[in-house]
Amino acid sequence: MALIFFILIALGVGAGFLWTVQEMIFKAKWAYFIFFLAGFLPFYITSLSVIFLATRSPEILGIFQIIKEVVVLLAMLVFLFYQRRVFDYPFRLQSTDWMMLGFLTLGFLYLLLPLGQASFLNKALYYKSMVIPGFVYFLGRNTRFDEVEIGWIFKIIFAVAIGAFVVNLVENYLLQAHLQQFTGYSLYNQVINDIEPSGNFGLTWTFETQAVTKRLASFFSDPLELASSVLMGFAAGLIWFLTSKKEYSWPYLLIMVFSLGSLVFSASRAAFGAFFIMIFFVALVFKLYKLIGAGFLVLVGFGIYVLAFASEDFYFFVLDTLTFENTSSIGHVVEWLLALDSMVANPFGIGLAMSGNAGSVTDELRVGGENQFLIYGVQLGWIGMMLYILAMASGVILSLRVFYSTDNTMIARLAFVGAVTKVGLLLPLFTANAEMYTYVAWLSWWMIGFSVKEYSFIKNTSNQLVPLH
Repeated sequence: MALIFFILIALGVGAGFLWTVQEMIFKAKWAYFIFFLAGFLPFYITSLSVIFLATRSPEILGIFQIIKEVVVLLAMLVFLFYQRRVFDYPFRLQSTDWMMLGFLTLGFLYLLLPLGQASFLNKALYYKSMVIPGFVYFLGRNTRFDEVEIGWIFKIIFAVAIGAFVVNLVENYLLQAHLQQFTGYSLYNQVINDIEPSGNFGLTWTFETQAVTKRLASFFSDPLELASSVLMGFAAGLIWFLTSKKEYSWPYLLIMVFSLGSLVFSASRAAFGAFFIMIFFVALVFKLYKLIGAGFLVLVGFGIYVLAFASEDFYFFVLDTLTFENTSSIGHVVEWLLALDSMVANPFGIGLAMSGNAGSVTDELRVGGENQFLIYGVQLGWIGMMLYILAMASGVILSLRVFYSTDNTMIARLAFVGAVTKVGLLLPLFTANAEMYTYVAWLSWWMIGFSVKEYSFIKNTSNQLVPLH
């Protein structure tokens, strides 16, 4: 069975890769790399697990491991090749560009400096995980898509949201087990990542709650990535629902319902909190103040349910979460304190590959690791952390300005999803190394880049940008 799935995955990924390459090289459509990433990244770890289960070959696995980076780098090379006068390329840098360039330049400097105890190879591998999203942003910054091509992006996002929920239903009601228990996930982690199986389901502790109930991940790498990713699916469904004619809007309502369903199956507290932050942000963007009131009433209703009707286990689960007294919450706080202590003692950082949960960071050297902002702060110092924060914040602001100013509905939708997704990721970024969730992280950075490109165009052609409300 594993061999059959390996053949199907190999054929699917191979066909998608070859189609993308021929479109990029022979038709100069280098921006089509984003279609491959959008379709492949949600299944990335599941695909690797099945491939290794079927072949037990690290060499074959390695080909599929690097394919996402190969596509991005190839897109960069093709982009440069088709620039007839590459040295005359007009640079009109916006605030987000400066912050991103500063962040990546600082990272490159720390790669070369003899700082920290990590090996140069591990530093290089870690820097790769920083610079590839930067390349994705840069490519988005130069992408010119028509409405049909933007529509393809949304169709892929919708398909992923629907597919994730369908797999969740199969896991919960038919298999009554995690999909990862059949894909070789534990074997892949044990042999390739040197992570021993843990928890009551033979996977990792991430796949279960403290009450030993299942947290489902669908075809994503873990429940936390699923939870973060469906926030983007919900945002996409919401903007299409709000900007479509009433008679054609009901499918997008289903997308939102499916995304919420996957959020429930993932049982991620950070993502639930992020969802309410995202709804509050959307209400401010659209001036839907009744939506803020409705959200407040939902929170009040939830509080009444917990206090008056919930089981004792659920009551104490919520209470311990809010007071940071359960094991998971305490673990987050400990990691944050360790990271902050390091940043106070070393305000300019302690070097690359010294924090976080990336494969290039060894357990013996790791300082902190469960807060994306602090992870960069530990390694690159306060300056590096602030550059990352400002890149994200300015990207959200410029995307919103595009949303308010553009006359193109599809571009407005894309800018909206990019901004809302980045805001929705705030809480997951506080509790996880969320830039490792490549599907939602890379696609949202591409959307931010695309929006900054449109902002630059509007600013330099009309000077009629609508200010933020």
